[in-house]
Amino acid sequence: MSVIEHWIGGRAVTGKSVRTAPVHDPATGRQRHEVLLATPEDAALAVEAAQAAYEGWSQTSLMRRARVLFAFRELVDREAGRIAELITAEHGKVLSDALGEVRRGLEVVEFACGIPTLLKGDYSDQVSTGVDTWSFREPLGVCVGITPFNFPAMVPMWMFPVAIACGNTFVLKPSERVPSASMLLAELWREAGLPDGVFNVLHGDAVAVDALIDAPEVAAVSFVGSTPVARHVHERASSAGKRVQALGGAKNHAVVLPDADLDFAADHLAAAAYGSAGERCMAISAAVAVGSEADRIVEAVAGRARAVRVGPGTDPGSEMGPVVTRQARERISTLIGTGADQGGKLVVDGRDHVVPGHEEGFFLGPTLIDHVRRDMDVYREEIFGPVLCVVRADDVDEAIALINANPYGNGTAVFTSGGEAARRFQRGVHVGMVGINVPVPVPMAFHSFGGWKASLFGDRHVHGPEGVGFYTRAKVVTARWPRSHGLSGESRKASFDFPNDA
Repeated sequence: MSVIEHWIGGRAVTGKSVRTAPVHDPATGRQRHEVLLATPEDAALAVEAAQAAYEGWSQTSLMRRARVLFAFRELVDREAGRIAELITAEHGKVLSDALGEVRRGLEVVEFACGIPTLLKGDYSDQVSTGVDTWSFREPLGVCVGITPFNFPAMVPMWMFPVAIACGNTFVLKPSERVPSASMLLAELWREAGLPDGVFNVLHGDAVAVDALIDAPEVAAVSFVGSTPVARHVHERASSAGKRVQALGGAKNHAVVLPDADLDFAADHLAAAAYGSAGERCMAISAAVAVGSEADRIVEAVAGRARAVRVGPGTDPGSEMGPVVTRQARERISTLIGTGADQGGKLVVDGRDHVVPGHEEGFFLGPTLIDHVRRDMDVYREEIFGPVLCVVRADDVDEAIALINANPYGNGTAVFTSGGEAARRFQRGVHVGMVGINVPVPVPMAFHSFGGWKASLFGDRHVHGPEGVGFYTRAKVVTARWPRSHGLSGESRKASFDFPNDA
């Protein structure tokens, strides 16, 4: 069985790793590979390689950096199908969804290609007599990205293109469940002409995460994952004086008002809840059915849920693949049962779904639970599976209050044909990303991605302008160039007063 190694200093290395983890095909349940789990010594080696490469890369001209980014963009575009196949093989999502993930990641690469413009500073002439002031942004140093299993290409590409374009070096710690896409991306960086050590991949578990966070040379840490781990990463890294952006979990609500286009809303709710088997931090996991049309909304979504074609991601006819592990399937199944036990109405039950020929795969069918209350486990917990809970509300204000009472604040949406209600909703909800008749409001790469409350620890969102701000720090220069001859004594005189604009 093949062993997936680390990528350090421009090549695959074994390092000191002696522990490994299995990498499965979720559609069959069979093990595909083993992946090395890094030791603290391996983490130190990766950081050392990044630190050694930093001086040269940070001094590389903006145009040279941009050319490498452009070359990388062309290579990822060329190999998009191959990357998508690796994602499907290890995550389980359908190929079309995996390819869409790569395309969305490419948008951030394309954004980062504009780094000469993105890093333009400001200049103020003659702020005082003979004095000018200007500002510019410099890279931080070695940056670390810790990414989840659900987007093996896109989430890392939210981070490292911007970090590298800004002049930093990078160590990526991907999920050990889906390691192969990161290794291919590393090879493409080398082919694009990126100097060795600027981009590194370290595989591992909590041992690797803590070792990277604790490394004194690491200046910044980006994380996407569950809220408990995001909180841990933020606390540990920030206490060491590092810059941190840690994106946590979510419980995304979609509100359906009585004036919404019912068929449109049902179609998009089903896609947002069951796409990628619900394993998205922006998946809709709670539908808020408002007013007199609630029964019709539930009936319409139930019809869509029963019609979803579940199968292996490599089958062109599949709309939804398996969940990532057997343990995930068991946990989700338990939560569905608990939801029914606690009073929810199980309208569509996907626990016993079997895909012929793939009986050992980690499959669940779409599930719909109606009459869910806020105190139920299926509402309080982030299920991260193909489960949609329906909560009922009398009006849009009650729906807004319901969302604001939730500890998460990642994404939300409203389906309506009324502008007044939409405007009241977008201004009233305490959530970072809002969709109006758009159930999964992931912003384009030239805006920034991130939630509020327990969905984000840190003050900077990912990619876009805030990403550039996160991976750089500002420097302000105030300068005077006095003439050595010909000035009066008054013009050359120093003052003990606080500087002013005289």
